[in-house]
Amino acid sequence: MRESRRGPVKSAVPSNVVSLVRRCSRTACGRPAVATLTYVYADSTAVLGPLATYAEPHCYDLCAEHSERLTAPRGWEVVRLTDGSAPSRPSGDDLEALANAVREAARPHDRAAEAGGSAPSGQRPGGETRRGHLRVLRSPDS
Repeated sequence: MRESRRGPVKSAVPSNVVSLVRRCSRTACGRPAVATLTYVYADSTAVLGPLATYAEPHCYDLCAEHSERLTAPRGWEVVRLTDGSAPSRPSGDDLEALANAVREAARPHDRAAEAGGSAPSGQRPGGETRRGHLRVLRSPDS
């Protein structure tokens, strides 16, 4: 430690370990940041979006609570950008389509041929086999 006129000078970082989690920029808030706030002064707009890839000097990282309570100065507009990567809940149609696909995949080809007619399931004239969005083409040699 160095000495100054006021006494010993302490390091700004209390230890050698630095947290990789970015914290909220609000004073006295230590919660993890989930959103980044930027200002577009020319348009009088505050833009709140998903957490930026890296911290920039003129952007503010905010926790969930502070990003929800954000207000802009009078005459300014707040634009809230949503992150498209957030997991959405599957709908009933999605679950039904998934169940049907699993049933189809589990069904043996022989039973499908007996139920549907003479050609095996997915078999087309010319030796082309189709399974969902994939196709297998037979070699002209065979």
